[in-house]
Amino acid sequence: MPEHASAQNSCPEVTQWLLKDGFHRDLLSRIKLSTGDEGTGSCIVAIKIHLPKGLYVDPYELTSLNRHNITEALVIGDYVDLEVPEYLATETDVLVYMKPDPECDYCFRATLPLHCRYHQPAEIDGEISAITKSPEILVHCQKRLLSTECLEGTKIEEPCSRKNKQNCHWDSVKFQLVNQKLELQIPVGLKHHITLVCTGTLVTTILCASLILSALFKHGEFLLVQNPL
Repeated sequence: MPEHASAQNSCPEVTQWLLKDGFHRDLLSRIKLSTGDEGTGSCIVAIKIHLPKGLYVDPYELTSLNRHNITEALVIGDYVDLEVPEYLATETDVLVYMKPDPECDYCFRATLPLHCRYHQPAEIDGEISAITKSPEILVHCQKRLLSTECLEGTKIEEPCSRKNKQNCHWDSVKFQLVNQKLELQIPVGLKHHITLVCTGTLVTTILCASLILSALFKHGEFLLVQNPL
């Protein structure tokens, strides 16, 4: 086997799975360094995930998960608007710090909660695909454990951790993606249902408001305040 091919085979392997169904999913990522070196325990491994406009992370949820030592992730760049629909949103980069995987030697893993944005109604098909881009793998070790062929050749400045915002010099690493890019099917409304949905929503709102007002006048107690003058 050529030396270059052997080196490529020793590059990290990345596997990703989508868990749960519906608009709220979990992205599970696992990285196997494939070095066979016990020195991997001194490494910090992170995965930078590039989310399309149709997906987002909740910064408040990430803060809670970090506080409970479940997931350590940091949104890179702009503020994440949780309310805007897909066609008004922007793409988001999330830096997820990995933890050693007790079920796999030389492996690191992390789970990132993802949420789907609402899309504009479609003409025919009631589903729209959101495809995740290939991630970036960043490794920061006290000594070099990966072969030169597995390194991109550039150092990247990113925070050392969510708590420590001081930048570390990360190695950008070439890797083998075990499975294909992930694709989510997001349900969307149909344009020819707009009139029906709007009419139903308006009628329901008027009916509920009428019932509330009726109950208020029937069972409510009103305090009349007399003018002292």
